[in-house]
This record gives sequence, structure tokens and C-alpha cells, in this order.
Amino acid sequence: MASMVLKRLGSGRENRIAGWADILLNVFFIFYAFLCLYPMLLVLGISFTDNDTLREGYRMIPREFSLEGYIYAFSAGASIVRAYGVSIFVTIVGTVGHVAVCAMFAYPMSRTEFRCKKFFMGFLLIPFLFGGGLVPWYVICVQVLNLRNSIWALILPSMVSIWNILVLRTFFKVNIHPALLESARIDGCGEINAFLKIVIPLSKAGLATVAFFTALGYWNDYWLSLMLITEESLYSLQYLLYNIMARITFLNSLAARTMDLRGSVSVPQESVRMAMCILSVGPIVLAYPYFQRFIVKGITLGSIKG
Repeated sequence: MASMVLKRLGSGRENRIAGWADILLNVFFIFYAFLCLYPMLLVLGISFTDNDTLREGYRMIPREFSLEGYIYAFSAGASIVRAYGVSIFVTIVGTVGHVAVCAMFAYPMSRTEFRCKKFFMGFLLIPFLFGGGLVPWYVICVQVLNLRNSIWALILPSMVSIWNILVLRTFFKVNIHPALLESARIDGCGEINAFLKIVIPLSKAGLATVAFFTALGYWNDYWLSLMLITEESLYSLQYLLYNIMARITFLNSLAARTMDLRGSVSVPQESVRMAMCILSVGPIVLAYPYFQRFIVKGITLGSIKG
């Protein structure tokens, strides 16, 4: 009887300790989530703040509410809408193509019976370790592939990532058991059908993780537009915002140097910069909740290289 009472007292104490531990963990993660959201909330507050009041410091809640940053950002009119369309098209097509190419290259590399595996591994590692440089890259894109002022200039140069191929190769090797593919082969399933109907459905976590980071790279890219695009109709959103920001900096520096323009030029530089940040980050933030359930599992399972 005494031992039963002691066990109940011990279990009650353990339950209380576990309850307090859960409360402390919840409080800690709520605080940590707020710290993660605070920079974005601060940027959002600054974007709605009058530019003159920003000299007093940044605040999450605006001292004086103003839409001048967004008004100036949307002064481009149809250009910013067209740039949104270009970025969305490039992100969707580039991400789908990138994941497809990397998966098709990584799958045979994960098979132990693939005879040319060492050759293609060297074919991957040499450019991975030794880059050709900017000039050969530019010559290939412009003179060989003729990508200048083409929408494909924003897609094809980033179509293949050696790092993502290695990640997917490891993911396929760890998660797709050879016995499963052997059973499919016995049942008359070819390599293409096995890849499409068995490997792809079982690899959603890894593919979604690669797709998310690839989409993030395509969406945030402005360098390809800077190097290969001169037609304004093909500007991506990031490059258009980069041009607007450069124009603002030039006007402010010109106004500071020229006494005649100091009173006539008034560009809300800080609020425009933060408004552009909100405009550019919005769509990719909306896409994150869909990929979030796959990201942790995909990163964990594909983190071992071998």
C-alpha cells in the first residue's frame, strides 16, 4: 500500500514538472516567434510612416501614417504589374524545370547498378569545385545560347544546381529502397514508369524542399536581368525595384549637391525602400505555408552527403 501511495505521489510530481516544462517551452517559442516576426513588422511599420518622421527613429507603429512610399513605388504604373508577371512566370517555369532536371539527373546517380556513375560524378564535381568565371559564362549566354533580351535568360542559367543534384541523389538513395524498385521491375514496370509512379510520389518532401529554395532564388534574382536584359518589358520585379531605388538615390544626391533642386525634389527614400521590401517579399511569404510541412523533413533527410 505504501509503495502504491509513493508511486502516485511520484507520478503526480512528474506530471506537475512536465506541465511547467510545457508552459515554459510554449512561452519561449512564442517569444522566439515574436523575435522572428519583429523585423518584418518593423519594416511594415516603416513603409507606412511619413519619411520626414523617420529621422527621429524607426518604430513599429507609425508616428505619422503615410502612403507616400507605396504611391511612389506604384508610380511606375504598368511597369510594376508587368514586372510582377515576369517574375511569377520565371519563378514557376524555372522552379518546375529546375526540379525536373535535377531529379532526372540525381535518380540514376542514386542507383548502385548504374555503370557510368563515377564518370558523371566527376562531371558534376569538376564544375562544382572549379568555376569558369564571369566572362566565359557571359560569352556562352550571349553568343552561344543567344539569351540576351529573352525571357529564357532569366530561367536557363539557373536551371541546374549541382548542390541540389547531390541533395536529391542522397535523398533517393536513403528513402527509395532497392527492393521496391526490383519488385516494380519484376511486375513489368520500366525505369521511366518506376521513376514517375514510385520515386516521385515517395520523394515529395525532398522535391518540395528543393522547389521552395529554388523558387526563392528565382524570385529574388536581379543579377540575370542586370547582365542579360536591356528591354524594360522583360525586367523582373527585383530588377525594376533596384532601378527605382537607384533613381531615388541619384535624385537625392543631386538635390543635396544642387541648391536649386533642394526644395523642388523630395523623394521618400526610406519609406520607399521599405515599401519595396514588402512588395517584393509578399508572394514568396504566401507560398511558404504550403512548403513548410515538407521543408524540415526534406532538409533532415537530405542533409547527409555520401
